[in-house]
Amino acid sequence: MRGGPESETTTDERHSSQVAFDVNDARRELTLDNRTTLLDALRERLGLTGAKKGCDHGQCGSCTVLLDGSRVKSCLVFAVTLDGRSVVTVEGLAGPDELSPLQAAFVAHDAFQCGYCTPGQLCSARGMLDEVTRGWPSAVTDDLTTPAELTDAEIRERMAGNLCRCAAYPHIVAAIRETATAR
Repeated sequence: MRGGPESETTTDERHSSQVAFDVNDARRELTLDNRTTLLDALRERLGLTGAKKGCDHGQCGSCTVLLDGSRVKSCLVFAVTLDGRSVVTVEGLAGPDELSPLQAAFVAHDAFQCGYCTPGQLCSARGMLDEVTRGWPSAVTDDLTTPAELTDAEIRERMAGNLCRCAAYPHIVAAIRETATAR
């Protein structure tokens, strides 16, 4: 419809919202198109390119980040829903001049080949280890009355949402197991 009050508002203004959330312990305030995914906000607006755009359908896990401490596939989350929440990306897992124990274990075990999935694998592994600490079972947890033992099968099940096209899975499992043992 032409003319009238609607014509005075641009499409961007009518279909955008302001959102304020923490990213890697820094407060960020953005005005975003309501359809912008968290992944696109991180990569295109904040310059945090660690999370990768793999499938853009939530199937590969390359874009996994931590949202309020839980694993999410950032390509499936609208950024405007994050007001007041906290996001940690792979860039926020450790300090600027050091690796986290999990990152160091990935390096030591050669748990990456091309490295494309590695940021998502690292964020997912961090979230998964925190879930185990909180006592969350998986589909293969045998005994629901005791803390889960992180066997290779348990780790594989918990990491099933993150794909690696280079098939570095045995190395990823070993790195996660080492990190879990050291906790």
